[in-house]
Amino acid sequence: MYRFLIVERRGPVCIVYLNRSESRNALSAALRAELVECLNRLKEDDDVKAVVLTGKGPAFCAGFDLKEMAALKPEEVQSYFRESANYHEEVLSFPKPLIAAVNGPAVAGGFDLALMCDIRIACGEAYFSHPEVKLGVAPLYSLLRMAAGDSVARELCLTGKRISAEEAAKLRLVSKVVPREKLLEEAVKLAEQICEAPIQSIMAAKKVIIEATIEELKKSLHSALE
Repeated sequence: MYRFLIVERRGPVCIVYLNRSESRNALSAALRAELVECLNRLKEDDDVKAVVLTGKGPAFCAGFDLKEMAALKPEEVQSYFRESANYHEEVLSFPKPLIAAVNGPAVAGGFDLALMCDIRIACGEAYFSHPEVKLGVAPLYSLLRMAAGDSVARELCLTGKRISAEEAAKLRLVSKVVPREKLLEEAVKLAEQICEAPIQSIMAAKKVIIEATIEELKKSLHSALE
């Protein structure tokens, strides 16, 4: 069904793999569109109560596709960033629990993607960073601030420094760090625990979470278009 995603069902849990391992799962426009389409299908599927998002290969996600961005014509830039804003809003407003199983580096927009998930579990080889600040692109500060607090968010957004999975756990950016071979098992186990509750109460709780965060993120995203 998808070119850049693999979707696997395990009872009420759906595992979605980013599948551009040759590009470290960089978020091309096509991959972003497929992810939005996939999540829209899953939110309408009554048999799915929680989703685990992970990457194929050694990386979780390297962020937006820099080669694709470099090839943009001047007249394409505004529409590109509007699509990007829509992608962020769609992922963040997904109405069911979304768990990131961070199987490797989560960088730039890949870091943002992990932060847009409700819960993050990482393997020891994972790391997180916002190196785009050194390339002249402002990171999404609001996402990081909501997850780790103002002081940590400012430091990581302004320096672009890399933090390990263990450091991320100390900063409460990830819930736990597990061996790579147990990562998916642990993420699915957590999703199954969530699925023990009725879907109505799960989605009601997620609605409260979304309403508490989406407006601030929208302001941050749309300011880039002004």
